[in-house]
This record gives sequence, C-alpha cells and structure tokens, in this order.
Amino acid sequence: MKKFSSETFLDLKFPGDPQIDPLGKRIVFTISKANEKQDGYDKSIYMYDGRIFQFTTGKDSSPRWSPDGSEIAFVRSNDSGSDLMIINSRGGEAKKILHIDDQITDLGWLSENEFVLSVAVKEKKESKSNKKVKDDVHEIEKIPFWANGEGFIYNVKKQLFLVKKNGTKKQLTDEKGEIFNFAISPNGKYIAFVEATDIEHHPLVSDLFILEINGKLKKLTGSNLSIGNIAWNPDSSKLAAMISDLAHGSFTNERLFTIDLKGKMKKVCDIDLPKGNSINSDSRGSSPNRIFWTQKGIFFMMTEGPLSKIYMAREDGKVEEVISGQRSVSGFSVSDGGITFLAMDFTSPDELYIYKDGKEKKLSHFNDLKNFKVSTPEYFAVKASDGKKVDAWIMKPVDYEKGRKYPAILEIHGGPRTAYGNAFFLEFQILASNGFAVIFSNPRGSDGYGEEFSYIYGNYGKRDYQDIIEVVDEAIKKYDFIDEKRLGVTGGSYGGFMTNWIVTQTNRFKAAVSQRSISNWISFFGTTDIGYFFGPDQLGGDPWSNTKGYMEMSPLTHVKNVQTPILMIHSMEDYRCYMVEAFQFFTALRYFGKEAKLALFPSENHELSRSGKPYHRIKRLNLIVEWFKKYL
Repeated sequence: MKKFSSETFLDLKFPGDPQIDPLGKRIVFTISKANEKQDGYDKSIYMYDGRIFQFTTGKDSSPRWSPDGSEIAFVRSNDSGSDLMIINSRGGEAKKILHIDDQITDLGWLSENEFVLSVAVKEKKESKSNKKVKDDVHEIEKIPFWANGEGFIYNVKKQLFLVKKNGTKKQLTDEKGEIFNFAISPNGKYIAFVEATDIEHHPLVSDLFILEINGKLKKLTGSNLSIGNIAWNPDSSKLAAMISDLAHGSFTNERLFTIDLKGKMKKVCDIDLPKGNSINSDSRGSSPNRIFWTQKGIFFMMTEGPLSKIYMAREDGKVEEVISGQRSVSGFSVSDGGITFLAMDFTSPDELYIYKDGKEKKLSHFNDLKNFKVSTPEYFAVKASDGKKVDAWIMKPVDYEKGRKYPAILEIHGGPRTAYGNAFFLEFQILASNGFAVIFSNPRGSDGYGEEFSYIYGNYGKRDYQDIIEVVDEAIKKYDFIDEKRLGVTGGSYGGFMTNWIVTQTNRFKAAVSQRSISNWISFFGTTDIGYFFGPDQLGGDPWSNTKGYMEMSPLTHVKNVQTPILMIHSMEDYRCYMVEAFQFFTALRYFGKEAKLALFPSENHELSRSGKPYHRIKRLNLIVEWFKKYL
C-alpha cells in the first residue's frame, strides 16, 4: 500500500462541467490533468455513451449540446484568444466557427444554427505619442481595477454576442456594468442576463434583464437585490432566479424565486441554506453552478452542513431532495431524460454519475485510490461555550498505533462562508501519511448552517476564534493519541487570517503555516479586488469610520505577541489577498526577532492550492510538510 505524497497530485484526474444530452443517454464533460513536462494542464472533452472515452484533444472547455443533441459546441483556448468550435456528437473532425482575440467565458445554443457567447472584451489601446514604443501605462479611473485570476480588468467588459454557424457575429449588448451570467429561452426569442450596473459603488447589487433578439431590452428588478443563477421554464414564460435581499449583506442566503416577463416575483424556496456547493476541496475540476427548469421542476444545488446535494422545487413551494448521500455534489446538469452529476466524499475525488428513472449509477473510476493508505475522517460534535453545536472531524495518521502520541495539525477553511465536509482533500491525506493527525471543523462564520450561524459581522477573531479553540480542546480531551505539546495550525485566505490571528492570541501552537492571508484590514481594503466592499460588509464601516475596529481586528496590530514559528506562503499575483499582507506581517515578525519564513510563488494567484502550476502545487505541499516536521 502506498502513502500519499505531493507527487500523487500528478496522477489525479479532475472531471468537470458534466452536460447530459436532451434524451438523457449521453454525457460530455471535461477532464483536467497535470502535465509535469509542460508544468501546466491538459484539458479535453470526454464523452459517456455507454462507455467513457476521450472526445477531443485540444485545450477545450464548456461543451454544450445542440437542442436536438446532434452537435456539440465548445471553446478551444489558445495563445491568441479563443475559438468557438463545433463537432458532430457522433465524432469526427471539429470545425472552427469563429476566432475571438478575447476570452469566451460562456456559450449557449440559440437555435440549431446560432449561438450566444459571453465574451470578456478588452478595450484596444494604441499609443498616441510614439507608435514604435509600446504604451504599457495603465490609466485607471475606477474600481475594481483588477481581479484575482484575471489581472487588470478596468478596461474589460463582458458582452453578449450572437454568432451564426457561418462565422458572422453581432454584438447584442453594450453594457457599462458587469454581466455575470445569461440564459437563453427555449423558444429562442429572449436572452435573460444578470448585471451589476454599478459595481464601483454597489458591488453586491445586481439586476435581471430580458433582451429580445430584435434588440429590445427590459429591466425586471429594481436595483435593490442580488441576483444569482437563472433559468427559463420550458415554455419561455418565466424565469427561475436565486435572489438575496441583502438583509445581512453577503451573509444573506439566496432564496429561489420565479419571475414572469412583467417582473412579478413569487418565492418558491425559502430554505435558509446556501444555494450551490460551499464545500472545500483541493482536488476538484471546474463546474459552473447552474440551475435547471424542466417539466418536473426547478433543480439546484444546496449545501446542508458538511454535505452538498441536488434539490428540486415546484412552483407550489414543495422542495425535495433528489441527489443526496454522505458526499459533496460538485456539478450537475439536467435534461428531460435524466440528471448527470459529479460527486466526491472524504476518501474519493470526483467521479461521474447518472440518475435516471429513480436509479443512480456510477459511471467512472478516474481516481481509484484502493492502493493507497487512506485516512478516513471521524466526526465529533463540539458543544461550544454558548451552547451551539459545531461540526468537527479528526483524521488519524495512516500508520496509527494505539498507545502512541502524535502531533496534530489544525486546518482552518477559507471564506469564512465556505465549509469543510464530505469532500476529498489531498493536503489532509498527505499530512496523515507523514505522521500527523488532522483536525478540522466548521466554526461560526461557516456556510451551510443558516444565516445566524454564519453572521460574524464585526466579530472576526472573536466567536469564530472561540469555536476553533474549543474544537481543539474537545479533540485533545476525546482523543488520547493527540500530543497537545505538538500542535500546528494552518489555513488559507480567511484561514490564513485566522492562522495569523491565532498566533497573536495564544502560544499553544508550536508551528504555523499561514497561506494567502490577511494581516492588515486597512491595506486589504485598498489593494485587493474585493477589499473596498468586503471589508465594510464583514467588519462594519470603512477604515475611516471604523479605524479602531480595523486596527483591533488586524493580526499585524498584535504581532509583538507572536512566539510561534510561522511560514507564510503567498502568491505574487494574488489580487484577492495581495502579497503586501504577507510582506507586512513577515517584516514585522523579523523586525521583532521572531522566527518566520516567507515563500513567494511567482505567476500564481489566490487559487494556488487548487489550480496553480503543477510544480508550484507540489512545492507548496512539500513546504508545509517540511515546516511541520521541523517544528513538531
């Protein structure tokens, strides 16, 4: 039996974006796999038609069935932009319909001969002073001016285009705001889209628009809501939409509504849980979070504690579980013929499934781990000091021997509005393979337990910190194999903030690894793609109206208290938590004579642990293991 190592990542395959055909017989999906030689990823389209086989060989994504299932459109990426491709669903040579210098972000079939594309259009700029000299000066007049994983966006707008099979294209929108998603009516007469019309001043607010193909545009909402995923009903008379009234800012869970073409709204699902999959994993492909409306009802994902499932709602308000189980559904699609979905659990990465006629069938075995020593998490409930229940888990080292004591690593998730749950985590398995116990939990602030549980507005480092420490206390009390003198802590994003916070509040952890963290809320406000609205939404006010709060909740303010050796891992193009957060904390630590190390990853962003270059992902995992081995 093999142990997990960082190199195990090279052997994993990551399925994504499953799409079922109209009859429910065939499925297309993507497979991403690390290419060690090129230090990148191969991404191709695969098909299931009773067997699974590779269907395309390019850098391909977003496969979409034609209305009759006879053809598949997809996007092929290249160095000069992206191509809209089409291929017969029975196979053969793919045909290029259109090349676009910009990035195609999504696509859909309007009819058998027409497509709608969402394109991130970059404003073209020519030097006025000297055409022989490249004008590389960024002249910026608004925020946000960059976005994590995308770079500078001040000169980029997503617009919708109509493209015919002969390659001709027509721009359908000229919106000044940010278009997030769109849906094409089954009758081919309308395109609905969601737009944040004033992302600079009201970034959480968005509106729903209906665009008739003849060019008439109608706004259905009143610029006071946040609109999420949308889908048309089969007769094109109504839309389903996930909507938040922002009563508690971004802490507010979406509810499912129907909206007719006059803007009349009806709530059909009032469950206080997040819509979509909030469960963390470092071993998952990319799947869009969509909703579907068929003759049977409206299908959507929802996170319930540590599980993500597929539900169906009817217009009369009845909601039922369709796909459940002790697992995390990562992506799905629905047609009148059936449902296809991807799902993982604690000990297995995503695999492909089909649900038809009330029966579920597993179709793939891409990541068979039967030859590995897998550590299975054990659940334990923690009653917090205020009486609330907190879900927690522990993983034993893979070579666990009764009577021995083991060092333990506390893992803290990002968000904070995400969750740990029944999903595969390679990092956790690697730690267990290297002789560490792993503790993880869903403290206050986590998603999947209702708005009240997640609402830590203005209280970062308080109730959430208490929950985390009480989880550790309960684990030590319950599991005698934990050596409480050899505790480590790590986390990324919010988990990185909390790691920084923990080492300023207590000395009980003997080693820490802080990843893509926040150390100073004031600098975070002004240097990141979300800071200018995330800070006020989470902490209350801005740095000028709440200077004391921003300072008190910043780990940097308390840095002199640190006695824990800490490794700081940060990506140099992380625009979600900019690298100045690591610079400041590391500089202060060294200035005050603390034991600290800084590891900077060039050409990487906030998604290093999930989609970074293969070499960098392996290096990151090795750094974590080496640091904890050194000090624990």
